[in-house]
Amino acid sequence: MSNANPGKPSGDPAGQLTASARQEEAPIAAPRTGKLVAGRPLWIWIAGGVVVVLALFEGIPWIVTAARTVSTDDAYVSGHVTFVASRVPGQVVRVLVDDNNQVHKGDLLVQLDQEPYQVKVDIAQAALGVAQANLLTTQAKVHGQAAVARSQLFDLAHATEGLNNQVADLHVKVAALQAANATLVKARADFEREQQLYKQQVISAQEFDKYQEAFSVAQARRDQAQQDVYQVRAALGLSQRPAHGDALSDVPPALDQTYSKVKEAQARLMQTAAQLGVFHSFDESPNQMLAEFYRRDPSGNIDVIVGQILKDAPEVKQAAARLDEAQANLRQAQLNLSYCDVVAEIDGVVTRRNVNPGDQVLAGQGLMALRSLTDIWVDANFKETQLAELRIGQRVELEVDMYGGRRRFQGRISGFTMGTGSTLALLPAENATGNFVKVVQRLPVRIDLTDYKPDTAPLFIGLSVIPRVYVHEKPTGPDAGKMLQSLIRGRVPVSAPGHQ
Repeated sequence: MSNANPGKPSGDPAGQLTASARQEEAPIAAPRTGKLVAGRPLWIWIAGGVVVVLALFEGIPWIVTAARTVSTDDAYVSGHVTFVASRVPGQVVRVLVDDNNQVHKGDLLVQLDQEPYQVKVDIAQAALGVAQANLLTTQAKVHGQAAVARSQLFDLAHATEGLNNQVADLHVKVAALQAANATLVKARADFEREQQLYKQQVISAQEFDKYQEAFSVAQARRDQAQQDVYQVRAALGLSQRPAHGDALSDVPPALDQTYSKVKEAQARLMQTAAQLGVFHSFDESPNQMLAEFYRRDPSGNIDVIVGQILKDAPEVKQAAARLDEAQANLRQAQLNLSYCDVVAEIDGVVTRRNVNPGDQVLAGQGLMALRSLTDIWVDANFKETQLAELRIGQRVELEVDMYGGRRRFQGRISGFTMGTGSTLALLPAENATGNFVKVVQRLPVRIDLTDYKPDTAPLFIGLSVIPRVYVHEKPTGPDAGKMLQSLIRGRVPVSAPGHQ
């Protein structure tokens, strides 16, 4: 083999032609090879860059949110259900709503036949009129009894005064008897002295007759005065001659309790007073009875006393109680009549309607249910390992599957259920067995919505929700930062039966 110098041209024409052909093909092949090699990595890098950018765009916020929040997919929309029931039995006349109808509080839902209850209202109205008339009649009767009692009160006072006057008259009669006795003693002494002188013919018969007449007159006056005393004592119910040598003017200290006229007046007054509801003991003296009567008013005004007695009279109270009963019966009848119109107690949507015109319903029978549109919250069942950082008042962002990512709701934690789902189940788990498998428990946490507008984005009971609790933000609102709600103020404690 010969070593050819590549830098020198060869003298072989064939070799020259081949070399020139290579030189002509080389410029053409070189560009095609470079274009293919450079085009393929460019598209790969562009596609890879787009994927990385999208991954960063979606992943970074997700990572940041996951680091700042606690979330669960075991959460659902909850709300109160108000069951609509009839308060009175009756036949359904109209049903004005159907399932899924939206109603406001006070809207008429169902109407029962009102005619039977209107008849009861009319009967109660008539009974009320009778009770009012009976009250007026009783008041008039009691006023008449009060007038009689007032007259008998004056009769008792007059009888007591008459007794006192007779006792005073007895003292006067006794004094007159004592004066007549003194006059009789003097007349007897004069008569006996003049009788001796007449026997000695010292005085004439005419003078002796004068002394004898004076003695007889004095004796007659003494006898008359004594009879007057006996008469007064008899009128007072006393014996003519006092026992044990007492003076004729002496009277028993409790004479007013035995004096017939006073006792008769007192008995009449007690009988009338008993009809007015004022009772007295038979052992009371008239003075005690009168004193007790006037003590009913500090000023002793008899009109005020009688007015109070009239107000507290048993017959008046009984008639007033019957009037109250008639008024209560009328109100009950009117209330039952109003119950024929079954109205909505809350704003909501009708569900579970099971009543139709013509149905005969009973009191308390369920007719339909109302789901509230405004009283809505979310029950989120967090794992027990997620509860350490959860507190009342923490902000929650809610993603509802129904709206996807187009609509986010805002809320706040308002409370924790005092028991996990397993403990509140109908058949709680019994872990005191030989084969125990620990299961992570979930605790229901209530989340109240803070920007909920049912007219624009309604939520329905049972919808799935993904709540995200921002645990690193400061809690706000009532009981913020706590795990238990505060006591409700203003409640009256209810004691157990039998305890005071």
